[in-house]
Amino acid sequence: MDHWTELRTALMVARTGTIMKAAASLNIHRATVNRHIDYLEEQFEIKLFQRHAKGYELTEAGRLFLDVVGRADEMFEDLTSKLKSQKDHISGNVVVTTLPGISTLVMPAINAFRTENPQVTIRLETSAELARLEVGEAHVAIRAGQKPTNPDYVVQLFCHLPFGLYASDSYIARYGKPTAATLGDHLFVSAQDEQGRYPFTKWFKANVKDRQISLTTDDLIALAEAVKNGLGLGFMSAHDAANISTLSAVIPLSAETTIPIWMVTHIDLHRTIKVQSFTNHLKAHARHFSTE
Repeated sequence: MDHWTELRTALMVARTGTIMKAAASLNIHRATVNRHIDYLEEQFEIKLFQRHAKGYELTEAGRLFLDVVGRADEMFEDLTSKLKSQKDHISGNVVVTTLPGISTLVMPAINAFRTENPQVTIRLETSAELARLEVGEAHVAIRAGQKPTNPDYVVQLFCHLPFGLYASDSYIARYGKPTAATLGDHLFVSAQDEQGRYPFTKWFKANVKDRQISLTTDDLIALAEAVKNGLGLGFMSAHDAANISTLSAVIPLSAETTIPIWMVTHIDLHRTIKVQSFTNHLKAHARHFSTE
């Protein structure tokens, strides 16, 4: 609003009745108060105050001024209060994107965040592509593999997630228990990973022939279901496999098949209370499935 600083100065003079009290209330010099009033009267081409020995008294035009500007000032104070309340109160939507198959990692954090902030709705989206955070497609993106390098993104390590090669009891009953020496005799289910995002892709290409693959999928959840149902040996996160009693590890876990998981936010949203609260919950729950 044009002249708002000068208008508020004049409003304080009207409320206090003197230049000195107005200057003290606004923490400015008396000369500045005089200059603001002179400026307004020059701009509006009308006298707002009658000057006399005891102080400043509003003219008829000044009383109209006090009524309008006073109401505007109250509205601004109310707006300031509401904005502060909104800042301290988390509500609305939080959009989170993850890769297919790793959404289970964020569910405990989502539950804790929602319990603390019941007026928030979480929109969880799974996609192989990194959401365009710069155009508001998501508040937080959970990504695996190579660290995103966009300079406008704030990237933090979420966890190191180990993957292992597993076989189900039903597979073992049918084909026998696989060992490192007999892997060439067994069937596998594989993940479609043209971008090399998963750490086990390199191992898979080096150790498994095409004729051994019974199923391939781009969905880690479907991959886990295929392993559970005995279609073949397959890689699963140790976090997920630990909850399935019918699975047995075929080879030991190693750093070679451990993947870094990243929390990604946009620099413009990173410091907002909503994003900070959610990422803090993510960090608190990351230790449950990290190797570190």
